[in-house]
Amino acid sequence: MTQQKLGPSAVWALVLTGAAGFMAALDNLVVTTALPAVRADLGGRLEDLEWTVNAYTLTFAVLLMFGSALGDRFGRRRLFTAGLALFTAASAAAALSPDIGRLIAARAVQGAGAAVMMPLSLTLLTAAVPAARRGTALGIYGAVTGLAVASGPLIGGSLTEHISWQWIFWLNVPVGLALIPLARLRLAESAVPDARLDVPGTLLVSGGLFGIVYGLVNANAHGWTSAPVLTGLLAGSALVGGFVRHGFRSADPVLPMRLFRDRGFLGINLAGLLMYLGMFGSIFLLSQFLQGVAGYSPTEAGLRMLPWTGMGIVVAPLAGILADRTGGRPVVAAGLTLQALGLAWFALVLSPDVSYAAQLPALVLSGIGMSLYFAPANHVLMSTVAPADQGRASGTNNALREVGGALGVAVLASVFSAHGGYRTPQTFTDGTVPALWIGAAAVALAAALTLLLPRRTETAPAPAQDPAPAPAHAA
Repeated sequence: MTQQKLGPSAVWALVLTGAAGFMAALDNLVVTTALPAVRADLGGRLEDLEWTVNAYTLTFAVLLMFGSALGDRFGRRRLFTAGLALFTAASAAAALSPDIGRLIAARAVQGAGAAVMMPLSLTLLTAAVPAARRGTALGIYGAVTGLAVASGPLIGGSLTEHISWQWIFWLNVPVGLALIPLARLRLAESAVPDARLDVPGTLLVSGGLFGIVYGLVNANAHGWTSAPVLTGLLAGSALVGGFVRHGFRSADPVLPMRLFRDRGFLGINLAGLLMYLGMFGSIFLLSQFLQGVAGYSPTEAGLRMLPWTGMGIVVAPLAGILADRTGGRPVVAAGLTLQALGLAWFALVLSPDVSYAAQLPALVLSGIGMSLYFAPANHVLMSTVAPADQGRASGTNNALREVGGALGVAVLASVFSAHGGYRTPQTFTDGTVPALWIGAAAVALAAALTLLLPRRTETAPAPAQDPAPAPAHAA
């Protein structure tokens, strides 16, 4: 039987959604190697640098499923284009920011644009590609976004060193301006007019996570018992508790808590959150260590991070084959274990005069571990839910991983601030080492949680009774 070819509309959909996905994924890590230059140019404390990263990841996480629902309700192409326009405008605003506060605000708006653009790009691509070629198209899309994550530190470092840090944001503007009219002309519109929007749930989780991250970020500056920190932590926790209750009681919540009754679904999502907590928080500190302590230029620092961030290009295909033969659980467990060992190795060898050769095994271990985790994790996730819930399950997993990244930067930077600081190379190292141990412990706990995962990754059957049926929310 001749395999069906991709038609022009499918090719256009792949090009347009792939480019949009690349931009959104790139901005997760592109800023990390630019942080020292941002600090030197705009000033700001450690907390400000944290928010430069977290303003993007947090808004992206909490609005991800809501953005998908907006597209279902009002038109996926229309909302995809609106998200792309918002992301592009916010990128220009970030590049033009005269101070750190306005840069943080622009990053938050960027995250909101990405939260609409990213999930709808997958929905539009899936609709445009024939079923027989969908796996190939989604594989290419995944490789493109994976390349963005891998190259983020290098692209950020190169632009910062050879032009200026503002160009990590200017880079998005011409691409976005080219994609907006092409999206309107080349992508087909689709919608689910009766799709419901869970505004109360979105407000609860947004306010709750903001409060918790605000408290963690400001704890060392203001004190754990200060009124702003306590208010943020307590009010945030209460709002998250309200969100959980809402997820059990609402007829159509943005995140149905019934999904977490499956221990496999609970385990893979908690593992993803903890993995991102340890990984993002560590990259936030190590990218600054390579420049501020080891003395590398931004480009050199980005290149030296490639054994970690870029290993997936080599390992991920092999991990997928291995997972097909052995099941996803042992591969995910091995990946998380190696990632934890890599962070622990960093913590053991790090010193102001550490050589790159001494760090290389840690980078390689972390890179292999991260790649082994990512390749089968989505397959394991989908095996824990009924087909009707797979779109929402994917959105939940992506959102929780981004939340883990925001918490990781906040938690590890708080540990760093409590034990060290920016004063000298030694104080920076003194703060980074205990933070890396916390990151390693978080990822080790994620590895332990793989015991909850199913032994084989087969598609879960539809439940006999579903107390809260999910609408067609693609994520």
